[in-house]
Amino acid sequence: MGSEQDIITRIEACTGEKIIRTQSIGGGCIANARRITTGAGRSFFMKSGFHNSMFRNEANGLKELAKANAIRVPKVLLQEDDFLLLEFIPQGGRKRNFFEDFGRRFARMHRYQAEQFGFYEDNFIGATPQVNIPVGDEATNWTSFYMNKRLLFQFQLAERNGYADEKLRSGFRKLEEKIEDILEGSEEPPTLLHGDLWSGNYMSDENGEPVIIDPAVYYGHREADLAMTKLFGGFSSEFYSAYREENPLPDGYEYRENIYLLYHVMNHLNLFGSSYYGQAVRLLRSYL
Repeated sequence: MGSEQDIITRIEACTGEKIIRTQSIGGGCIANARRITTGAGRSFFMKSGFHNSMFRNEANGLKELAKANAIRVPKVLLQEDDFLLLEFIPQGGRKRNFFEDFGRRFARMHRYQAEQFGFYEDNFIGATPQVNIPVGDEATNWTSFYMNKRLLFQFQLAERNGYADEKLRSGFRKLEEKIEDILEGSEEPPTLLHGDLWSGNYMSDENGEPVIIDPAVYYGHREADLAMTKLFGGFSSEFYSAYREENPLPDGYEYRENIYLLYHVMNHLNLFGSSYYGQAVRLLRSYL
């Protein structure tokens, strides 16, 4: 992995501009984030600190979200194994109807569809690998994809990490038996998902309009995206009302919300430890 100066040198070679200033930007909990400024007065957003596929995956996710042409995402300018260079988006105050506009744009993004569930590459949910490439009927069967590639993956990781006691094992066995009934009635085509949308993964730009960042993109059921927005308190009521007006949800979506929250709570259990164990058990028991 190259040093920061080595990365700067490579960026200068690609842009043809001298970097005259770098400034650390807070908020990132995984990668190092910096604003870099050139002698010509242009600013870029740079992430570094890893040497794996994470930055490539993030770049590909941002490009995929941009295809929907619904919500602003940072433009990918340069990506290598050890850094990611994006356009720098100045943060401004939210415009008056920010959440209503955000909800409508998010609903329009969810109209962008694919032929199968998953994605053409695996990526990350936080620092955890997220397996997206479907096997067998997972490509066309959402229940199979979600159980195997999302819930069981996290459960097996929890077993390896020592968090899966008999209570959790029993709950997952029963959930596996009931998941088809739980998800019945929600059948929809594979939809473009941000994959990790919470309050830390959106911002308002210089015009006060919504921008989404740090995706964990795949194609799935949009209810999974909406559930994630509620994990840490949720967005405003205007966001959800505008979303449903623009793109109505199937009946029973509130009942299914916990099964989608479970994936993210299990991921937090695996990333941050046993403080999330009780919440995982409560989500499981809500269906048992």
